Amino acid sequence: MPARSKITKLPPEVKAELDRRLIGGGFADYTSLAEWLEGQGFEISRSAIHRYGQEFEEKLSALRIATEQARAITEAVGDEEGVMGDALTRLCQEKAFQVLVEMQSLDPEQIDFNKLTVAVAKLNKTSVDQKKWMAEVRSKARVAADEVVKTAKQGGLSEEKAEEIRRRILGIV
Repeated sequence: MPARSKITKLPPEVKAELDRRLIGGGFADYTSLAEWLEGQGFEISRSAIHRYGQEFEEKLSALRIATEQARAITEAVGDEEGVMGDALTRLCQEKAFQVLVEMQSLDPEQIDFNKLTVAVAKLNKTSVDQKKWMAEVRSKARVAADEVVKTAKQGGLSEEKAEEIRRRILGIV
């Protein structure tokens, strides 16, 4: 297993500033970044920063693409029932599960087990909250559909047409 990158050992505030500088500088000028880090008291080579920068840029790019795709899908089909949020929660749960499964082959110092278990607990709570919200939305839609059908029937609409309206409101059609 390769040695841990010195960048992962940086204090959080220094690493966060490095990340901001990488983004702000368009993932270029690694020599200046190495000099800046040296001024902060950390000796990290230009090539190590470059390797970290490449990986970080790839992750950032993937995140941007995923965000754009999610936005496009939501605009195209809507998200009244929180389907995108549910899918995201499931994806995060899957990734957390993969980390737990692969823990034997990972460096234990790279994994904060307490944070991981808290993240899993929060993901589970989010999933439960999402399902409760979806059930509430469906319940409100049923009540609204029933009211529309009742009003339509009182106005002389046939049972068949009223039921068709109800199905459309509930998305059954």
